[in-house]
Amino acid sequence: MPPLTTDRLILRRFESADAADLFAYMHRPSQPCFLSMALADPAAAQAEVVRRAGADDAIAVQMKENGRLIGDLFAHFEEPDTWSIGWNFNPAFGGAGYATEAAQALVAHLFRDRQARRLYAYVEEDNTASQRLCDRLGMRQEGLFRDFVSFETDAEGRPIYVDTRQYALLRREWAG
Repeated sequence: MPPLTTDRLILRRFESADAADLFAYMHRPSQPCFLSMALADPAAAQAEVVRRAGADDAIAVQMKENGRLIGDLFAHFEEPDTWSIGWNFNPAFGGAGYATEAAQALVAHLFRDRQARRLYAYVEEDNTASQRLCDRLGMRQEGLFRDFVSFETDAEGRPIYVDTRQYALLRREWAG
């Protein structure tokens, strides 16, 4: 993906210099769905930015004013014209509209430049911030999957399943 710019952000490929900022929010992920990607130490963060730099679906979100990495997006392509999208932002930058600004730019890029017909996102039932973001993007809830996925286990090692919502947006529904 070519870099995309918004009023306050640059969406681009990951770079080696992003490791410290990635570690800041991925050493203890704020959402259970990212627990399996938790980074143990700065060396793990460095390896992860190298991996992401080579991945077409990983998008770094950088602030224009200071160059800080504040989060990331993903866009997984599914033949012939569908994309699964998602986001993960450093909670220290929450509440300023950065996730909305970045996600709106991604949605516009996928519909305009990549000719997407359909976008969808999975959001866990207790992740109200991401549910509100889906609403701001114009996505509609298509379904609720009960006991859909497990990210954690209980004290006895049994999976703790969570309910997950699926949101979607068709190009013809998009207000862009």
